[in-house]
Parts: sequence; structure tokens; C-alpha cells
Amino acid sequence: MEPAVRSEEEETPQAQLAFDVPEGRNLNSFLREGPVAAHLVLRSGAEPRILVAFPAGNSGVGLWFAHTASPVTWTLLERPHVEGGSDAKGRPLYGISASVSVTGGDLTIQQAVLSSVRVLRAYQASGTVPAEVVTQRSIHHGTITWKRDRLDGAAGYRLVMEITHGVLRDTHITPAGDGRIVFKIFALTGETPLTPLSADLLLNEHASSDSAARNTLSFLSYEEKFLAGSWRFNTYFGRDTLMSVALLMPVLAPAAVEDGLNAVLTRLSPRGEVAHEEDIGEYAILDHLHSDGSRSDAPTFNYNMIDADFMLAPVARAWLLEDERGLSRAAEFLAHQDSRPGAHARTAGADLVANLRFVIQSAALFAVSPQVENLIGLKPGLPAGEWRDSTDGLGGGHYPYDVNAALVPAALEAASRLYESGLLDPYLSRDDRKLFSRAAGMVGVWRVRAPAFFEVSESNEAAREAVKNYAAALGVPADSALASIGSAPLRFHALALKSDGTAVPVVNSDEGFALLFGRPDSAQLDEAVTSVVRPFPGGLLTEAGVLVANPVFAPPDVREKLTNHSYHGTVIWSWQQALLAEGLARQLRRRDLPESVLRTVRDAQQQVWRVIEAGRAVRNSELWSWTCQDGQFRIAPFGASGADVDESNAAQLWSTVYLAVRPPSGLHGHP
Repeated sequence: MEPAVRSEEEETPQAQLAFDVPEGRNLNSFLREGPVAAHLVLRSGAEPRILVAFPAGNSGVGLWFAHTASPVTWTLLERPHVEGGSDAKGRPLYGISASVSVTGGDLTIQQAVLSSVRVLRAYQASGTVPAEVVTQRSIHHGTITWKRDRLDGAAGYRLVMEITHGVLRDTHITPAGDGRIVFKIFALTGETPLTPLSADLLLNEHASSDSAARNTLSFLSYEEKFLAGSWRFNTYFGRDTLMSVALLMPVLAPAAVEDGLNAVLTRLSPRGEVAHEEDIGEYAILDHLHSDGSRSDAPTFNYNMIDADFMLAPVARAWLLEDERGLSRAAEFLAHQDSRPGAHARTAGADLVANLRFVIQSAALFAVSPQVENLIGLKPGLPAGEWRDSTDGLGGGHYPYDVNAALVPAALEAASRLYESGLLDPYLSRDDRKLFSRAAGMVGVWRVRAPAFFEVSESNEAAREAVKNYAAALGVPADSALASIGSAPLRFHALALKSDGTAVPVVNSDEGFALLFGRPDSAQLDEAVTSVVRPFPGGLLTEAGVLVANPVFAPPDVREKLTNHSYHGTVIWSWQQALLAEGLARQLRRRDLPESVLRTVRDAQQQVWRVIEAGRAVRNSELWSWTCQDGQFRIAPFGASGADVDESNAAQLWSTVYLAVRPPSGLHGHP
């Protein structure tokens, strides 16, 4: 089987893809045409910036301006269009040009960065750039040019700023008499273009007609891999790929599902761990320069995350055993060996077995001795290891709830089912057969014993007092939250456990993993669903969306780290809402639940979909925050506030999953 091989008809040039996404202070303009895919970002405010990110080599060029006395505003006068060219050695460059204007004051160029998007990301965060990639400018009349080869001598990058309205003096630009500065920008890269997935190889007829989501997914989808998000994550991320394939699977064409799975399988570590992120292009060269002194551009992979290791098995099971399209192609898919230049020599089946072997071995000790210290913890010395991968995302925890209570048992069950199916037989050794035969017996121990370690119970009195105090501190209403608590103790699962086994008592949205991948009993299901849709600040539900964390019961130092300015704090992530929505739908398909619990789940489903629909305008972005005015929560773009630690991606892969995750017919308030 050769999923990467396309017919002549499938390889015909695609129609131009062009769309804009205004978000907070950022104006985003996307273009994909021929060999060029580019994302132009114009950032207004007192810290103005222009950058262009290319999926090719995860490369980019950026221009940062000095702090302005008053905020400035960008306008896109002429949308990006394709520009081709060559460097001094005649090697091809691919890129765009666009015409823009800015009003509000003078501009002073602070720094140009031409390199990997990883380098641009780091400069945005820290204001530092590796000395090796610093690029000198040249000025000729009203034009400034930055250009250089890649560090290994390959074709590199070019950025040109041509002032057409206003006055340029060295690095300072003053407006013309009408208060405007107008210039044309040219941005090009020499990195090898990716191969876009054509429309018929990406989505089937069941996908939603949502044009914004389709545009975003199309821009991020390539035969080689799916991109996690743009502008900041324009390359492969294992977790993002797996969760997106899992949720989009019903509407993805078979080639897209298999391209996604192959991207993960071919990047496994020798032990079978899923790669979190890849360093490619010039960032790979920087890695090698610092590690072995070479200028190799061979990709390097990050295996610091632990959650994706346990996601691959249930996603593979869903495709190979539960989807009729995948089942019919399963044996052929597993026998496939990537024939592209530089690919490794293993089959997909051998790769999958390596991951399943790692899963079972990692889970074996807890299955024999279910103690806290035998749970799956973060890797030594790392503060993060799952999707909440900012430094404070787990509130200082070491054993994440989502990994241990949901993903590990789901991976074990999938490994057992795949083993019993016989599909893996050609790839199993005698020792593998002994190991894999143990997986089924390990599932029950993990499903029952692991979640119990994360149980948190707050007395009714303590819960009410905490909600009142936290609401007062935030300046948000508490009445709905207090009314929802009732008279019983308040129970929920901790976000994580610390190394000593004590809970990090943060209400969290990771119940979505248990809903999507597990079969909680009636009491567990009722508790999980109730904690999610209890109004904030008692639970997670606001008019702006379902928050991913609520530290109302946590100590002050944790509350300070998980605010609505924190990347994984009291903010809304689009895909987490989709995860909850799909998880609730799966639980409602069960036939072993009492009507009282089903009623709770149906009510939760309606409330989750109500806030999903309210945030439709931003749901293809990565995440957003909120403000509270007159007792009402309002959506606020993440990154628009100076207090926000980062900014949201305007195009995020796993935020497009609403092409498949949709409200059920008959749900109140929806067609």
C-alpha cells in the first residue's frame, strides 16, 4: 500500500486558498497557491509587528518595531499574492508580497528575524535571537532588504520592505502628510514546499459546510503531515495530530486518516514513544550545531510528552477495527512501508507494535501493584508532559489525571483488541505475544484503581466559602455557582497529583477524555458531568465557554498561576469543548445507564452546545479568554491583553473538529 502515491488526476494544481481571520490585535491573512503556503500576521497596538510564517520547513520572517507612544493600526491594502524568485546562486525562493498601511504614529524598526518559526516564537517570547541567524540589513532609497542563506548554505530567506508612502531615515519611518505609512512587503523562503492534500483526499461528503473550518483545515493539511496551528506551530505535533484524527475521523477521507497516522508512526522513538514536536529546517541545524557541531538538517524530535504515547492505540483501534473503511484497508495499511527519501525501513505494523509494547510495559507495574508511585508520571526534571504543557499547566502536579485515569486504560484496551484481532500477528515476536496477552487483564485495574487516587471532596460549607471568596476576588457573580452546589459535599477529580500523592485540587475539563475513551459507572459519570457544567466559579461553565481549569479550591499560589491570562488557566480551548461534546454524545449511546444519569448527560450536552454556538466566531482559533461586565462573561481574544502570557493561533488544527462534531438533531435550540 502506498498512501503517499497520488494519481495524475489527484496531482493537478489546486485552486487558490485565500482567507482572512481578524482576531484581537492580529489581522491574519492566509494564502496557499501552487508551491506557496503562507500566513501573514499584522499585529496592531503599541508593540507592532509583521511576520510571515511558511509551512515549508516551518520557516518564517518577522519584523518587530519598537514600542510606540500610542497604539498603531494596520490595514491590509492589497491581499497577499504569490511571489517567486531565486537567490544569488539561482536557487528557487517561494513566497508572497502584500501592500499594507499603518496609522497612529511613527515606526522604528527594532529587529528583523529570518529563520525557523521556532526562532521567531522564541524572539517573541524572550526578545533574544541566536547569534548565528542575525541578519544584516541593506537600505537603498526607500527600500530595506534582509536576506541570507540557511546556516548549512542551502537557499535561505528574504524579507523586503519597500516604503511607498512616508519617509524612511535609517530605521525610522515617519508618516506622510495624511498620517499614513504605506509599504509593500516581500517575504520568501528557500525551504522545500509541502504537498497539500487535495479536497477529495481530505474530507468526505459528511463534513460540515462550515467554510471557515474547511479553510483552516485545508491550510494545515498536507500529505507529509498535518500542521498543529499557525502561525506559531506550523509543523507536526503528535498529540494534536492524534486528537484531530480521532475527532475528525468520520468526515476525513481514508487517505487523510492514514497520512495522519503514518506521520505519527514514522516519528516514533526506538522505544515506541510518540514524538511531541519535530525540529526541521534551520531549527534542526541549530539543534545539531549545539549538540554535535554539525550543520545537518536531519529532523530532531521531542519525546518529552507522555499523553500522546497512550493516544495512538485508541485512535489506531478506531480506524483499523471500528471504521468500516479502515477495517477494509487494515492489513494493507499495516504492511505499508514509507518509501519517501529519508524514511525509515519499518512497516506501519512494526511501528504500531513498538508503541503498544511501550504502552503495556509502562502500565504493567501499576497493574500488579496499584500504588500512587506506580502511576504514569512526568519525565524527570520536566514540569509538563501532557496537553497542558505550559510550565504551570498542571499546577505543580506530577501524575496527570487525564493520562492515568483515561488514556492509559483506553490504550491498554485498544492494545488488547488489536492483539485479539489477529491484525498484528505478522509483526509480533514470541515475547510480544506473552506481553500482549496480559493487556486485557490490566484494563480493569487501571479503570477502577487509578481514578480513585484523584478523588477530591470538599464539604458543602467549605465549598460555598471558597466560591464566595474566589468570586469576590475575581469580581464575578457567585449566585448561580452557589445555587448549583446544593447541600451535599462537592466532588470532582483533581487535575493531577503531586509527587507525594497529594491532589492538585483544580476543577478541570479533562473529564472529556474519560467521556470519549471510557465507560464510567453511573456515579462516576454523574460526578464528572456535574463538575464540568456547574457554573463558574464553582465549576467550569461560563457564557464565554467551558473553562479548562478552575482553581477555586486550590491554594493561593496555584490560583495565581491559573488565571484568565494563563495559557492553561481559566481560559477556553476550542478543542476541549469539542472533546466534551463528543464524549457526552458517546455516553448517551450507552444502554446500561439509568434514566436519571442520562437526563444529567443530556442537560450537560445542551449546555455545552449552547456555549459552543455562542463562541462560533472564534472556535477555529486555539483558545480565548474572557472579561466580566455587569455580571456577564464576554469572549476576549487571548493575547489581546498585555497581561496574557502568549497569543492564540488564528488557525488551529484540532479546533476544526466541528466539521465532524456537531449538535445532535433535535437538541433544543439547534436545527
